[in-house]
Amino acid sequence: MRIVTLNLNGIRSAAGKGLFPWLAAQDADLVCLQELKAQLTDLSPEMQSPGGYAGYFHCAEKKGYSGVGLYTKAPPDAVMEGIGIPDIDAEGRYIEARFGKLSVVSVYLPSGSSSEERQAAKFSFMAHFMPHLERLAASGREIVLCGDWNIAHREIDLKNWKSNQKNSGFLPEERAWLTGVFDRVGFVDVYRRLYPDHGGEAYTWWSNRGQAWAKNVGWRIDYQIATPGIAARARAGSVYKAQRFSDHAPLTVDYDWP
Repeated sequence: MRIVTLNLNGIRSAAGKGLFPWLAAQDADLVCLQELKAQLTDLSPEMQSPGGYAGYFHCAEKKGYSGVGLYTKAPPDAVMEGIGIPDIDAEGRYIEARFGKLSVVSVYLPSGSSSEERQAAKFSFMAHFMPHLERLAASGREIVLCGDWNIAHREIDLKNWKSNQKNSGFLPEERAWLTGVFDRVGFVDVYRRLYPDHGGEAYTWWSNRGQAWAKNVGWRIDYQIATPGIAARARAGSVYKAQRFSDHAPLTVDYDWP
């Protein structure tokens, strides 16, 4: 089973940069999308259901903002939009598809970099999301949570870690929260489990400022985070950088599943 996750920074923009021909060649079973920046009425037929896939979307109420989606080859048993918190769900940040005892989630945590208000919204999301993660971990299901978590967990996960310790995305509180997802709740950082020493080749996001992409001054903020059972069945992962569809790069993981 191959799962791809990608923050699109606008699905229409990514489509114009060759996303769908690339996707057609990936042989992915599931594709998790974040930051659609579109409503359902904005999506072309190709965007809604590219060849061989059915698409499911949870759009933000605000036009041109946020939104998550899933493409799947196999029909899901059920699809859940949101986590039941109105102000969070209004931003279109969570969609879950269930297949037997497996759940695959596309999730998009807020960025707090634009203002103190948005950082407060990020902390609020984290506080509400942790109990949801605990329920998922205790459900007895195998879970793969894919998406842009907007947190670099460890020093290896970003180039300029020393100068970013007071910046959103690498704050001590954010990093400690993500450590709790792993060490206390029991989820597994799949890519890091596969490749414990990967530094720059693991980055998934680069600022559009300066020469960040050219110099690989990046951050690893896109993850596939899974319950231990399916995490142990991950056999390979990769970050695709030969083409750029957005300011993020696609993260692909292959699992021996079922």
